[in-house]
Amino acid sequence: MSPDPPHRELSTPRPTTAQAVLTITGADRPGVTARLFAGLADSGGPAVEILDVEQVVVHGHLVLGVVVGALGNGGSAVEDAELLDHLQAVASDVAAAVGLRVEVESAGGPTAPTAPGRPHHVIVLGRPVPPEAVAGAARAVAGIGGNIDAIRRLSDFPVTSFELTVSGAEATALRTALASVASETGADIAVEQVGLARRSKRLIVLDVDSTLVRGEVIDELAARAGRAAEVARITAAAMNGELDFSESLRARVAVLAGLPEEVLDEVREHLVLTPGARTLIRTLQRLGFRCGIVSGGFTQITDPLAESLGLDFAAANTLEVVDGRLTGGLVGEIVDRPGKARALIRFADQYGIPLDQTVAVGDGANDLDMLNTAGLGIAFNAKPFVREQAHTALNQPYLDAVLQVLGFTRDEVLDAAP
Repeated sequence: MSPDPPHRELSTPRPTTAQAVLTITGADRPGVTARLFAGLADSGGPAVEILDVEQVVVHGHLVLGVVVGALGNGGSAVEDAELLDHLQAVASDVAAAVGLRVEVESAGGPTAPTAPGRPHHVIVLGRPVPPEAVAGAARAVAGIGGNIDAIRRLSDFPVTSFELTVSGAEATALRTALASVASETGADIAVEQVGLARRSKRLIVLDVDSTLVRGEVIDELAARAGRAAEVARITAAAMNGELDFSESLRARVAVLAGLPEEVLDEVREHLVLTPGARTLIRTLQRLGFRCGIVSGGFTQITDPLAESLGLDFAAANTLEVVDGRLTGGLVGEIVDRPGKARALIRFADQYGIPLDQTVAVGDGANDLDMLNTAGLGIAFNAKPFVREQAHTALNQPYLDAVLQVLGFTRDEVLDAAP
């Protein structure tokens, strides 16, 4: 994991003689913000400048905070008491006009030092999100010297998710502390660095078996060959990283020898997409993403699937077929663990997209190179071995929860719907 780049201040705030905070709370209604700022502009007292504004509406309840600084009159300083007296009068007028509570307090005193490191987004997801998950995340952040600067809700369906903006915490320490909270509470907690790169992703690669679709295709084929239990054991060992994937793939494919080619059609017709798969792909396509699949499965299954979903690219292994029957062999290059990473690089290069603007999603050990090559690698309902090594992990049953990890809100998803 690379360390955070050094924090750099872009500008130094202009000093002021006095500062104060105005806070409006109550039932939200049109015109509140306009009335407050009109009062500050037309009050006739000391001239002020706006230093900071934060507004949030939670289920119709408004919290609006404004930090103002006195500019002074003719070069003379404005004292705290003079500014507060003036703003108390403004607050009374505004409160009477809008029917909400308006409080004023001094914002004087020493300025808190700038927290080191880049800020991060911490996304807490669940169905539901238990209070102990948010409490645990807050304690974990404070425990490593971080601070929560803001919280917003990203979605309420199909999962509930909240985004915390955290400053003053180094990335690796933050991920480590929050991993324990996720394990203890059952919530998913992802960490992303704040910045343009988060919303500049332009290509996503999805694994197929147990990611884009439910189950493992090769297990379904083995069942039709009467070797289901044997192949399932090999598959589990390979996905857990206990066996070399290429070796295990050839061993599993060998038991399919003699199956009629029509079996591939039967299995493909019975594929079940993971809930949220179509929403994820449709949304990202409408947002301009290139979307595709890279699978350790078989082109006879994945190519028609990619066509039906309107994907941009697909890579997988190819089963050898002679005289209408599977031979138990493969033809062409093997798409194994390093092969998946090579495919991601190839597709990113094809579309002229830098790797740091790519996303990969998968569940097995053979996905790890691909997950760690991408700008963001997401372990989806993955084995513990994979979750521990990926950039972040999702354990929700809905694939479109990936959208919240990317920072998209439920409203943005709905806006992208046809």
